[in-house]
Order: sequence, then C-alpha cells, then structure tokens
Amino acid sequence: MGNLLWTVVVVLVAFWLLGLLFHIGGALIHLILVVAIILIVINFLTGRGARI
Repeated sequence: MGNLLWTVVVVLVAFWLLGLLFHIGGALIHLILVVAIILIVINFLTGRGARI
C-alpha cells in the first residue's frame, strides 16, 4: 500500500509541475498537490511509513 501512495504522490507532483510550467489547470493542480502533502503527513503520523 505504501508503494501505491508514493506512486500517487509522484504522479500528482508531476502534474503540478506541468501545470506550473504550462499554466494548465489553474488552482485545481495546487489543490491536488496540497491533498497529496496532507496524505504524506497522515501516512507518517500514523506510522504506516515505517513499513515501506
């Protein structure tokens, strides 16, 4: 499950960079990136990050 989370994070960051460089998606890209960061923080706080 941890690998899936990291895959989602990498894909979201890639989309964020594309949106930042080419001005695609506007605020939606940034909102999705914030959601991904919140998921990472929750993952580390609940201790699931140690089992990767």
